[in-house]
Amino acid sequence: MKSTTKFFQLIVSVSFMVIALMSCDMNKEKNQSNTTEKATEQFVSTGEIHAYYFHATRRCATCEAVEAVTSETLKTHYGEKVTFKSINRDEDKSNPLIEKYKINGQTLLIVKDGKVVNLTNDAFLNARTKPETLEAKLKETIDAML
Repeated sequence: MKSTTKFFQLIVSVSFMVIALMSCDMNKEKNQSNTTEKATEQFVSTGEIHAYYFHATRRCATCEAVEAVTSETLKTHYGEKVTFKSINRDEDKSNPLIEKYKINGQTLLIVKDGKVVNLTNDAFLNARTKPETLEAKLKETIDAML
């Protein structure tokens, strides 16, 4: 009975994540703006670690949890050592980071000196049900970059 319940919970969690990602992606529009190299350069900083969370205007509870857990984890463990930027893809369509990282859906990236780690799957699987797992993954990723 326990394994059946756990299996059902897993199926429900995965289904919810897929539905959440699909519903959030319905709002996406392809960014067609031309971005200058100079505009992109303002976001590249040697030696600095940046966390970017790209989202739509309409957000589900999981989307909001990803932002909240990420923001709190970074603030608690790294203070100002790691910058966090939440970017609304619908309202800020001309943001050069959207084109640079080819963003077309909810995405959580950790970036340092051109190295990009995509934590989107970990974030959406864990933010609501196991925030400590997402926190650990963020710490592991960032600590490896320090």
